[in-house]
Amino acid sequence: MLSDTKLNYLQQLVQNASREEIIWTKGYLAGFLEGSKNGIQIPVVASTENIAVKPLIIYGTETGNSKKVASQLLANFKKNKIQAKAIDVFQYDTAKLEKETIILFVMSTQGEGEFPQNAIQFYNYLQTHDLDLQHISFAVLGLGDSSYPLFCHAGVLLDEILAKKGAKRLLPLVKSDVDFAPNVLQWEQDLQQVFKQQVAPEILVSKVATVTSHKKNYTGRIKNKIVLNDVGSNKETYHIEIVTEEEVLYEPGDALGIVPKNTKADAQIIIDYFQADAQKLIAIKDEQKTVENWLQGKNIKGLSKRSLEQLGQLLQAEITFEKADLIDVLRLFAKPDSFQIENLLEILLPIAPRLYSIASSNEAHDGEVHLTVNLNTFNVNNQLKTGFASQFLADFPLHETLEFYIHKNQNFRLPKEDTDIIMIGPGTGIAPFRSFLSQRDASGAEGKNWLFFGEQHFVQDFYYQTEIQEWIATGVLTKLDTAFSRDQEHKIYVQDRIKEKAKEFNAWLESGAHLYICGQKNPMSGDVEQAIVEVLSQERNIAATEAKQILEELEATGKYQKDVY
Repeated sequence: MLSDTKLNYLQQLVQNASREEIIWTKGYLAGFLEGSKNGIQIPVVASTENIAVKPLIIYGTETGNSKKVASQLLANFKKNKIQAKAIDVFQYDTAKLEKETIILFVMSTQGEGEFPQNAIQFYNYLQTHDLDLQHISFAVLGLGDSSYPLFCHAGVLLDEILAKKGAKRLLPLVKSDVDFAPNVLQWEQDLQQVFKQQVAPEILVSKVATVTSHKKNYTGRIKNKIVLNDVGSNKETYHIEIVTEEEVLYEPGDALGIVPKNTKADAQIIIDYFQADAQKLIAIKDEQKTVENWLQGKNIKGLSKRSLEQLGQLLQAEITFEKADLIDVLRLFAKPDSFQIENLLEILLPIAPRLYSIASSNEAHDGEVHLTVNLNTFNVNNQLKTGFASQFLADFPLHETLEFYIHKNQNFRLPKEDTDIIMIGPGTGIAPFRSFLSQRDASGAEGKNWLFFGEQHFVQDFYYQTEIQEWIATGVLTKLDTAFSRDQEHKIYVQDRIKEKAKEFNAWLESGAHLYICGQKNPMSGDVEQAIVEVLSQERNIAATEAKQILEELEATGKYQKDVY
């Protein structure tokens, strides 16, 4: 069952472990296996002692992972009679900071090493205020994705500034990859040991503990690429089928990650700006490539404010854009004599991966991985632009080799086969639900399935219509509600359909159905959540605040899961 490498690693662990450690590991694996059935769960670290500390857990989150970790830690602490509290960093009153004694931070990283939106204000407060935090002991757990260049950078920055302000580390910073459950368990265990032993924080080694999952890279070929929209549509949405010779291990709910490359044409524009040699070899951090190869792998699209500030220093100019493409900036400024292409390559970050929800099922589409990709278009200063990664896939030649990896998403999983599910997936948000329905069809799952789908026009934009009709005919899809916003004068969206079916929608939830949303975060997911709160409030005759709390409880218990972007 295990590869030779994994078996050797396991044998080494066992040989060097004490009897107590082996017993503990057995219990951990049993708890983790049970919890993995319904998403990531953090097993309780058992304690028989009362611990006289009152830690505050502050979390910063964009997609909800940090909140889930903080909530689970809070529950586990209380089971062990540790009087902890948890709060969203945005809701935390910074005036209370100098009165705290123990703070545990769970901090996610976004984009180019940036803080989540709800944590920016808190970090700015730490930066701009003269604070004395010597009375505070802290620990930081960073959540991130090691595929990105600045892995857990928000956690790193937070850990550094707290120490700079005088706070003392309870534990070294922990940087955790997407498969974070084991790391969280170890962090909780280490914290409880510190709490029980009352170890002075200053005697601990202040080093960074980095844990990564070493994602496996695959290669495949694009076998088919089909535009799902009909003539006259405002959209250009592709169904892409990737075939591989090697078995690709993924589950419904997972995503496929690619690292797109800049075109040779874009690289040449930058090369011409510097009047450089495209084939000149340049070494950066012990890696040597040609100028052209470096530029094809460097992020030149939508540079962040931090990158633009660095670029401004090299250009000897003030750049006021919050975000801009490199080529557009270079066209605005003459090149100073001191500005060489080597200087530019050193400040540009590698291209970050892009994730696409997988639209297929291993059970139903053996040896293939399917994606649903919308060619994103937008205007910048009256100039039409397209999404970098979506254009890369749209232009990618058939039958040529594409490198990718699988991004495991334990927080977006099918429940037991006899459990009913409600899926809300407008636009390309339908992708994982095609995977869900394909899986349930292939496995003969008995749970009922209700799909809400929305787009602009019925005739031009009804993605996977034939398959959906077949699922209805065979009973795999129990209910279908569609909302084509521009087929009538008054726009209709999926949230309107939810409110129209309020009684039945509520009845499914009361009967234990699991709820899923996939698609655009803003404004779609917020509007849908508001509609669900209204439905719960109306049908259960409760206040909106209580209805919102019910939805939050469904999310905390894994019965409401989101994959929004």
